[in-house]
Amino acid sequence: MRLLLIPVAAALFLLAGAIERGAGGSRVSSTVWLAGLLLTGAPLVWRTLRGLLRGEFATDVVATLAIVAAVLLHQPFAGLVIVLMQSGGEALERYAEGRASAAVHALEQDAPRVAHRVGANADIQDVPVELVVVGDLLLVRPGEMVPCDGVVTDGSSHVDTSRLTGEPLPVRASIGATIASGSLNVDGPLTLRATATAGESQYARIVELVRSAQSSKAPLQRVADRYAVWFTPITLAVCAIAFAVSRDWSRVLAVLVVATPCPLILATPVAIIGGVNRAARVHAIVRTGGALEQLASVTTAVFDKTGTLTVGTPEVSRVVVTDGIPERELLRLAASVEQGSGHLLARSVVRAAQSATLSLAHADGVTEEAGRGVNGLVDGRRVCVGAASYIDACVGGGSVAAPPLGSEQAGLRAHVAIDGRRGGTIEFADQLRPGLPAFFAELRALGIERTMLLSGDSEAHTLAVAREVGIQDARGELTPDDKVTVVRHLVQDGERVVMIGDGTNDAPALSAANVGIALAGHGGGITAEAADVVLLGDDLSHVVAVIRIGRRTLRIARQSIRVGLGLSAAAMLVAAAGYLPPVAGALLQEAIDVAVILNALRASR
Repeated sequence: MRLLLIPVAAALFLLAGAIERGAGGSRVSSTVWLAGLLLTGAPLVWRTLRGLLRGEFATDVVATLAIVAAVLLHQPFAGLVIVLMQSGGEALERYAEGRASAAVHALEQDAPRVAHRVGANADIQDVPVELVVVGDLLLVRPGEMVPCDGVVTDGSSHVDTSRLTGEPLPVRASIGATIASGSLNVDGPLTLRATATAGESQYARIVELVRSAQSSKAPLQRVADRYAVWFTPITLAVCAIAFAVSRDWSRVLAVLVVATPCPLILATPVAIIGGVNRAARVHAIVRTGGALEQLASVTTAVFDKTGTLTVGTPEVSRVVVTDGIPERELLRLAASVEQGSGHLLARSVVRAAQSATLSLAHADGVTEEAGRGVNGLVDGRRVCVGAASYIDACVGGGSVAAPPLGSEQAGLRAHVAIDGRRGGTIEFADQLRPGLPAFFAELRALGIERTMLLSGDSEAHTLAVAREVGIQDARGELTPDDKVTVVRHLVQDGERVVMIGDGTNDAPALSAANVGIALAGHGGGITAEAADVVLLGDDLSHVVAVIRIGRRTLRIARQSIRVGLGLSAAAMLVAAAGYLPPVAGALLQEAIDVAVILNALRASR
């Protein structure tokens, strides 16, 4: 609301003065206008002076000179018009930019607050995570986030590390395993010995990475300010020539009034608001107006893998039989017994069976060992599904056959035993999104020739995905810090980088890139807060759409600026010659502004 105070006040003073003048009180109206000009113009003049002292040179210098000249020459009407246009344009621009990112706040809100510390007598005490010291034993219950980096000393469970690595497949954690803070314990209690305090653990480092990436991001020089760099000196030169020839300060004011860069002030924010609205219609929320400008000039696209190029959830990739049972029957029996389990992989098995139109049966006597496996009777047959050690117990000893070479890269496996005999394995993998070759072809058609894939997954798997989708440069086994380093180097080398990701581990890199685009359909909250553009869904084609919208928006803004400045330049010459008084110049400038606004509004179509 504060953004509207000055333009609304200026408009009210103009209206009040006009009413007084219409009632025959010309002197009263001049007093009203002068008081209004002093009241509303002072904040704008003071802000411009402070900016100049800091070395900031922007579009408001000429407007400030016009306001000051209007006061000194007792031309308040012309000055109020300038105040209205200047403050109104700024309000539009701030509206277009939207609210500031709250990435760091969101990350910190999600951080663990309490740790369950195990005492010398095995008693458990809940303490704030800030009180945990290296060497403390901590209990992490199922469904809880790991509060500090540590090593497992007791228990066995699956741990979801997707918040840190982006990988959707839970990893097995047993005695001796190292677990980073921010990981989610899935299905079994774990006791771990803290190897770092909460403030020095992995999750805290991600928070700090986002904070430092945002603070080190170079400020954007807006399109309007780049035009102001050369237009303002030309205006001042025309003013000097007009005064040298005529010795008439009114001509100087008239030149300043028509030269006030309202096209610069208005064209970009109006076009950006139109572009933002246009992007919203393709389910892309542009959080800052600057992001739309930056999108117009991107040269390099950097992608996360899991959840961005892949669907982000483990799916059944292959069924391998070892006892002559048909693949479909093995999958049907396994899915039937898995129906009652809430485990992530169990749900994937059930989805695969349903997709294959298999008729699932009711399982009797189902028992589940958290994190190990499940068994039950399906059509009178004892079916066991789970980890290798669980199947060993089901079949009465022996070891599970070694998996085929390379299958580890495909993801996890669930082993299946039927009536005490090994039946086979069900393998899982994260599937690539459909339509990726066409998507990358569209990117190249836009002139974005350089693409890069950054992932926390294994180097071999990352390279394989990159080859399949046509990405030239791929790097695996990266931490969030590594991703930020790569993105920063690209920016420092002069590349205009757009980073597309979806996970918490991508948030720092999204902040470090020129433009960060988050896929909210999978990652949501924290990542969306760190990004400049949020796609409300998982359709990557919207990335291409929003880049096109950014380019068209900037093209229209530049066109509006050039046309508006051309008309203002012509009016400057007329005013310098003495044929255009200040008040008439202010009204002419308004007509130019209307033309600029109407043209800029095309960006919304």
